[in-house]
Amino acid sequence: MAGKQSKLGAQRPLRLLIVEDSHADAELMVAVLKRAGYVLTYDLVDSPDQFQQHLKNDYDVVFCDHNLGSWLGTEALERLHSTGKAIPFIVTSGTIGEEAAVEYLKQGATDYVLKDRLKRLPFVLHRALLDKEKLEENLRLQKIILCAKQEWELTFDTVPDAVMVLDAQGVVRRGNRAAAKLLSLDFAQLIGQPHDEVFHRTAESRSSCPFRSMMESGQQHREDVYYSWLNKTFDVIASPIRDANGGLRGGTEVMRDVSERLRLDGQLRQAQKMEAVGLLAGGIAHDFNNLMNVISGNTEMLEAEPGLTASQQREAKEIGSAVRRAAQLTSQLLAFSRRQVLQPTVLDLNVVVSDIEKMLLRLIGEDVEIVTELQAHLGSVRADQSQLGQVLMNLATNARDAMPKGGKLIIRTMDAELGTKDCKKYPYVKAGPYIRLSVIDTGQGMRPEVRDRVFEPFFTTKEKGHGTGLGLAVAYGVVKQSSGYIWVESKPGKGACFDIYLPRVDETPAAAEKCFKTLSKAPGGTETILVVEDEDALLHVIRQFLLRSGYSVLGANHPQRALEIAERYKESIPLVIMDTVLPEMSGPVAAERLKKLHSEMVFLFISGYVDRPILAHVIAEQNSFLQKPISRVALLGKVHELLHPPEGYEKAVGV
Repeated sequence: MAGKQSKLGAQRPLRLLIVEDSHADAELMVAVLKRAGYVLTYDLVDSPDQFQQHLKNDYDVVFCDHNLGSWLGTEALERLHSTGKAIPFIVTSGTIGEEAAVEYLKQGATDYVLKDRLKRLPFVLHRALLDKEKLEENLRLQKIILCAKQEWELTFDTVPDAVMVLDAQGVVRRGNRAAAKLLSLDFAQLIGQPHDEVFHRTAESRSSCPFRSMMESGQQHREDVYYSWLNKTFDVIASPIRDANGGLRGGTEVMRDVSERLRLDGQLRQAQKMEAVGLLAGGIAHDFNNLMNVISGNTEMLEAEPGLTASQQREAKEIGSAVRRAAQLTSQLLAFSRRQVLQPTVLDLNVVVSDIEKMLLRLIGEDVEIVTELQAHLGSVRADQSQLGQVLMNLATNARDAMPKGGKLIIRTMDAELGTKDCKKYPYVKAGPYIRLSVIDTGQGMRPEVRDRVFEPFFTTKEKGHGTGLGLAVAYGVVKQSSGYIWVESKPGKGACFDIYLPRVDETPAAAEKCFKTLSKAPGGTETILVVEDEDALLHVIRQFLLRSGYSVLGANHPQRALEIAERYKESIPLVIMDTVLPEMSGPVAAERLKKLHSEMVFLFISGYVDRPILAHVIAEQNSFLQKPISRVALLGKVHELLHPPEGYEKAVGV
């Protein structure tokens, strides 16, 4: 018997709280438990106050008599429950009846033992301790489950994507905070609502519902969906939820706002397209310029031939006129592709606008009111004044065409800053100080599909014969080549606003430099000039221009050939006319090597377009550069300027 009882002993010492008004009865209970193998300590109390005070301590079990003289064991049980502690409560009494014992159990007592049957006490304690262990384990597991649930709920609510759980009928059963925030709803308004009502508020949206597709196929479905009522596009993933038997019982829907990403992707594609078109345009313009120069040069020489009939002279002039129009088109292509030659100076945009305003009045017409709003003490920019004037002319012309019944054209200048918000909207933007030039009209406005293509070359909404579609493309190219940005905002019927941002510089606009006087006729001379041009037909034209004006000409169609000629030629070569783009080495590189052979050389560079890596330091001296196509008068005038500079003018060497 003793062996059997020893198995009942706890694995650790127990601490008991005995509520008993008879010390003898208490000692008897302790003795019975010790004989059964329990190791224990205990506290004995007999009043409500003592009991209440001892409940602040931790006990493994409470033994309590039913009748405690001035109070009952039921009051002790209530006080124990009020603490929230899960301590087994065993009633020990000699007078309790069966009904009272059952009532104790209903109120939460663990068990009861009659004092004349104390032999049961070790078994009752053993079972109570086991029950306590199970209860504690259950509480521990419940706590773990609760913590896991709370952690999952926290994670679920911190997911930035909208997440919803729907039943087979498409009713929302769960949703996170992102879903409620997206819809501007409370959870109570979201849960239990049909999916169609909370998200698909238009027939168009319902027709492309990924959840419907998933329920029909039973497979995960993913699709970009545009919700017009939110004006946003979402990447929606609908996934099935199945029961234990594999039956489809609903699904989850995860929605991520991809509107910004799609907008940035669109900007990137547009920028790449514009860059590709620009490269193509620049390449075509370069080759086209050479061809135009050959035609125009031969036409000029033909016109200078004596003995031409009136009909022949007229035909030659027509050829020249057509070439000039083609050259103008080429110039526009170069402007768009950012390969034209700019002459940047420090400018006050207020002066640029004021200078061109009178011309705009004649261009626009009386039915359009021109209003200028120019900020006082405006900062400065570095740009080509003539090209900015062309940009304003193109924008004004575009605005006039958008106001066939008249309207208002506003030109506004102001200091501006492009910051973090702008860089987020346009990732290619460099933050910093700028000058903003705005051209605003009250015209017909543009549809989104037109607005998105407005800077593309040859894109036009005008009738055939009423424009080339290059005006805004030229504006785009000039602004970009000036390290600026141009954007347009427009809606149908709401007019358009073109905003140009040019970097602000901490310099004061300088007074306009005096240009060399334009000569009435092409001058001549007798100096020796070396011409380096890899296009043989154009080399011939330039040679003839110079030879017919009295100059001695050395010609080379390759930079290595030019070096050989310069090394053999022992007399002075005061001027070299050289293309910037040559086979095997660039013009500036060849010029450096030629300069070592003839230190007196001055260089006049010519090119069909600007290749920045090659011309960066060449164009710094604008008087040593001409852009193709080159007329006879322009060439000879520039040659005369470089060979006979005015007093005090330092010769441009270009290297």
